[in-house]
Amino acid sequence: MKIAIPDLISNSYFPAVAAVELGFFKEEGLDMELELIFPVDRTLEHLRDGKINFVGGSAHSAPHAFPEWQGGKLLAALSQGMYWFLILRSDLGAKRGDLGAVKGLSIGAAPLVDLGLRRLLIESGIDLERDGVSIAPVPGALANNNVNFGVTAAKALEDGKIDGFWANGMGAEVALRSGVGTLVIDARRGDGPKAAFNYTMPALITSDDMIDKQPEACAAAIRAIVKTQRALKKDISLAGQVGRKLFPPHEATLIADVVERDLPFYDAAISPDFVAGMNKFQRDVGLVSGAVDYHQVVAMQFREFWN
Repeated sequence: MKIAIPDLISNSYFPAVAAVELGFFKEEGLDMELELIFPVDRTLEHLRDGKINFVGGSAHSAPHAFPEWQGGKLLAALSQGMYWFLILRSDLGAKRGDLGAVKGLSIGAAPLVDLGLRRLLIESGIDLERDGVSIAPVPGALANNNVNFGVTAAKALEDGKIDGFWANGMGAEVALRSGVGTLVIDARRGDGPKAAFNYTMPALITSDDMIDKQPEACAAAIRAIVKTQRALKKDISLAGQVGRKLFPPHEATLIADVVERDLPFYDAAISPDFVAGMNKFQRDVGLVSGAVDYHQVVAMQFREFWN
């Protein structure tokens, strides 16, 4: 079996990565192969087309491949809340929470990921056109399907190709520790509009076809994720173990610290409040045309395995 993620050198989908590398999928009877497929729209297309079995990706993005939530479902949360950071060039002198600092700037963001920043800015009173805010992929990032966007964005910021980026905690950490970036928004920890927390979350996603044909594998995958979340909470050094195997040396030294900050959000449950908040966001940005019920989004028959 295969599970794909759109960003590997990252904390975003780390429970899925660690479940492979620490053997928790295997413990549940799944011979799981990990694959990097960037960006998330392409990852989900591979799932829709039956080329992979699971995706660890942004929950709100699923309708790209499964319109109006027809044909795909969320199985579990990898962690709670919108998990991206807005980082601006440090020489701009922006302060945390000062969204007015984005005016006139060029911000790097991946496809579908960018929707979270766009909506957050609009709800905060920023008019992208009037205020001259450009949000687009980092130059060259879409050239292949195995880009690690966060660290690529941090390098582009250092090289002066962009004024800021909206990306994962690893990209943010690299930029902050090097001194080239300043943290402006951490939506998961209360910056920006309150509703932004529920725009999306990192989730375990699969197809209805997979659920229908291999329900036991779906249940096993959820159990593996929950075991991984618990193992990392108990022993954060496991994150460093995974990082040293998969990441470049510098990022490998950072991953345990980045994941440790995420541990309070490690909960596999997907609440009705989250789905309602995400659905409103999806309607606002045009990903879906109308309201969707909880059962259309979440594979409810597997909820018992969240605990």
